[in-house]
Amino acid sequence: MAPCIVKIPSQGKELFVYKNILVPVVLGEGHNHDLSFAAARQLASDDARFTVLYVREPIPAYVAAEIPQGVLADSRSGYEDDLKQLAAALPEAEPAVINGSPGRGIVDYAEANGIDCIVIASHKPGLQNLVIGSTANKVVHHAKCTVHVIR
Repeated sequence: MAPCIVKIPSQGKELFVYKNILVPVVLGEGHNHDLSFAAARQLASDDARFTVLYVREPIPAYVAAEIPQGVLADSRSGYEDDLKQLAAALPEAEPAVINGSPGRGIVDYAEANGIDCIVIASHKPGLQNLVIGSTANKVVHHAKCTVHVIR
C-alpha cells in the first residue's frame, strides 16, 4: 500500500499521508507511547487505520515447564487488557498481539497486513547500536514500507 500525496493549497506544499499505520509498543512501566501516537496521527490520512502491536517473545520450553498451570493464561489476559487500554489512546486503533522476535515479528506483520508506515520508538542504544536501538534498527533495515523512528 503506497502513501497518498495530499496538497495543501494555502501553503503550496505536498505531504505524504499514510492509510495503514503500525505502532509497535512495549508494555510495562517506564514506557511512554504518547510521542509515537502523536506522530502516527500527524502522518495519517483522514481514513487511516491504526494497529497497536505487541510482540511477545516466546518463553523457552524448559522455563515454561516450571511455570504453574494458569499463570501463563493469566499473564496473557493481563497484557491483552493492558494493550487494549493503551490502544484506546489512538482513535479507533486495533490492538494486536503476536509471538516471536520483536524486530522480525514487526517486519513480518507489516508485510502480511499491508502496512504502509511503521512508527516505532527507540530507546537510547548501547555501544553495539550507536544510533538507534536494536529492534528499531532491524525494522528500519528490513521493512519494505516507510519507518518513522521516535526518540
